[in-house]
Amino acid sequence: MGYVAVSGGADAILSAEKLLTYFRLKGKSEPLGVEQIRDQLRLAVDKVMGEGSLYAPTIAALALKQAEGDSIEASFILRAYRATQPRRYISLAVDTSKMRVIRRISGAFQEIPGGQILGPTRDYTQRLVDFSLLAEDREQMEQVLRDAGIGAPPEQLPDTFPKVVDLLRQEGILASPDASEEVYDITRKTLSFPSARSAKLQSLARGETGAMMALAYSCIRGYGDIHPYLGELRVGYAPLTIQHPGRTAPLYAGRVLITEAEIIAQYGEGDKTKKPQLTLGYGLCFGHNELKAMAMGILDRSTRSTSPQKAPAEDEEFVLYHIDGIEASGFVYHWKLPHYVTFQSTLDRLRRSQQLKEEADHVQHQAD
Repeated sequence: MGYVAVSGGADAILSAEKLLTYFRLKGKSEPLGVEQIRDQLRLAVDKVMGEGSLYAPTIAALALKQAEGDSIEASFILRAYRATQPRRYISLAVDTSKMRVIRRISGAFQEIPGGQILGPTRDYTQRLVDFSLLAEDREQMEQVLRDAGIGAPPEQLPDTFPKVVDLLRQEGILASPDASEEVYDITRKTLSFPSARSAKLQSLARGETGAMMALAYSCIRGYGDIHPYLGELRVGYAPLTIQHPGRTAPLYAGRVLITEAEIIAQYGEGDKTKKPQLTLGYGLCFGHNELKAMAMGILDRSTRSTSPQKAPAEDEEFVLYHIDGIEASGFVYHWKLPHYVTFQSTLDRLRRSQQLKEEADHVQHQAD
């Protein structure tokens, strides 16, 4: 088989793009509004913002519409858009104790200061298909909102809640966080190993949820040495401040929806010169994405393992290089591009090897 040239490549590509739009619209249903995606597919939008590494709900919703619901493709579109935008300010460290929480739970303690707040969750629902949604209309939506008490005076909640892990630190049971270090910017510097913890947390924060879940799952199933407890999980709006060049005091820029998970792991990291303590894994991501925040906390802790025989989820380089969905999908997708020359070379070598084997077998047969 010889090399076959493809003619009319540009025209074919343009036609493929037209077909892409055609297949999105061929059902002739009403065009899907970006506001609808942003408001009613909020978890998908939050996932795209986290993996695309840009807090922009409307643009993330638009990317989901453009990508026909493919979250990896939408994240790729959003991250590409992010690369075109100037970076005017750098936010100061976010104090999550000042988060305006909509959900706050602990798996490690039954009673926590301020109480557990279930908030919006499917944790306690049956995963059954709700066929009533087929006939959902505006009147039903408004009735649901009225029944939920939307518009009624909200229940008074404290502005802040104490952190559960701080109580353990006060008792000396939980190790204190590492000393502050210069923040490593993975968008400006190449990732190197061993990495700074700030670089690792940045990589995890924009990792692909499914990949992180799989690696965290492998670790807690026994392919690693960690038994995690959920110290505290928070979902809420955290205040964001920036340092404006024209001001001496920090400038309040608004609030962003984030999910924070603090994972408590048993004992220390093998240093027998120190007293035994619990250690902490930390996870934080844009939007409401509890699975990712918890997986991030587990992987943050597991990759600090000092074991000489590391499981995949304990190998920092393995984890950080394989959780980026955009990097991974790009490399897998690139096999769809032409590889004619290299494949022909492989075929030539194989045919030559088969020929040499047949000749050797023939010589051996003659000798026998």
